[in-house]
Amino acid sequence: MARTALVGAGAPATDVWAYNATVPGPSIRLRQGERLRVQAVNRLAENTTVHWHGIRLPNSMDGVPDLTQRPIIPGGSFLYEFDAPDAGTFWYHPHSRSYEQVDRGLAGALIVEEHDPPDVDRDLVWVLDDWRLAADASITSDFANAMDMSHAGRLGNTVTINGQVQEELAVRAGERLRLRLLNVANARIFGLAFSGHAPQIIAIDGQPTEPHAPENGRIVLGPGMRIDIILDLALEPGSRVAVTDDFYRNRSYKLVDLVYRPERALRSRSSAEVRLPPNPLARPDLEQAERHAIEFGGGMMDPKMRRRMMSPEGMTPEAREMMARSMMERMRAGHIWTINGKAAEGHLHEPDLLLRHGKSYVLDMLNDTAWHHTMHLHGMTFQVVSRNGRTLTRPVWQDTVLMDPGERVAIAFAADNPGDWMFHCHVLEHQASGMMSVVRVS
Repeated sequence: MARTALVGAGAPATDVWAYNATVPGPSIRLRQGERLRVQAVNRLAENTTVHWHGIRLPNSMDGVPDLTQRPIIPGGSFLYEFDAPDAGTFWYHPHSRSYEQVDRGLAGALIVEEHDPPDVDRDLVWVLDDWRLAADASITSDFANAMDMSHAGRLGNTVTINGQVQEELAVRAGERLRLRLLNVANARIFGLAFSGHAPQIIAIDGQPTEPHAPENGRIVLGPGMRIDIILDLALEPGSRVAVTDDFYRNRSYKLVDLVYRPERALRSRSSAEVRLPPNPLARPDLEQAERHAIEFGGGMMDPKMRRRMMSPEGMTPEAREMMARSMMERMRAGHIWTINGKAAEGHLHEPDLLLRHGKSYVLDMLNDTAWHHTMHLHGMTFQVVSRNGRTLTRPVWQDTVLMDPGERVAIAFAADNPGDWMFHCHVLEHQASGMMSVVRVS
């Protein structure tokens, strides 16, 4: 427990749950290949764990209660110890009642640095989060309510960078930044536009990618995702421009201002293009890959239910009433979202996919719902190979992929990490109300 000034000086402090009394938690930095040792001590009044999001690690270190370890009880502790095989931007958070524990502040950045980092003037981390605050700046306690669970998830009314509402970031003309963007919010999707600048994406979910401009000039991060950009500060000294978030229609707002200091430019032009070295990932064999169809369903305005009700054969009033009653019963039981027709309860259950160690797989995923989902696979990294049947010209490595309503996405990976792994939506309310499964690699 801690208190922090989320909304700035002059406003009441906010009671939060925090790692080492800071929000976000301490930024942990180590070099690629180094060993991380963290003793997690639980001072909460409830069970918790620590999940290391995006890191390829031994199953016993993945931090999923009951599935990969016993929960850390109040007053208990657990030693997390593993090597970091990949350089990149990752993060950590609990997986016990994560829809509340994460939202109250338990999240932090994990940065694994390259052996030969790129030549930049500053390497900055932006931990992006949102909070649902009352007028006195306290966190509202309406967690896991039916509206959030069945719609877009818990969206806050206050957005912070590194645990504070920030008005401005001081920069210098000619400066080159590596900006690591992490979305640790429960449900908010960020769509960031850097007015007057031309950011270049160099890594997604910690994995290097061919440098490229974001689509439509906007950097989109679903919950759990990370994107590293190179930002060249090319405006004149004294300039002031806004970074805006306009992902949600008619809800655009200013995230922060980039304020150029008055001194002369650091350099007259930017240096060479930044390309990060690849990580040692096992490439899937697409020709020999075994394919599985994955369908996400449920939620309010369920398209499948609407199609049945609007079918040419029609439905009797009795059948329509029975369907509506069945839907309400599922929602009251917390079975709101499904993967292949099944709503999961808790973290521990029989695996839905049995995969052979070392074999390649393609998951053909359909978001047959009216809402966005960010699907996260633990323990492994996958390639996004197609969207809506269109093969990507630039396949990207990810561990968390954002899917639009109605969208089809195919991902491919080599099942090279044995164990039982979570596969779930990182809109944390969706995961808690059914959109989760277990993948077993053996």
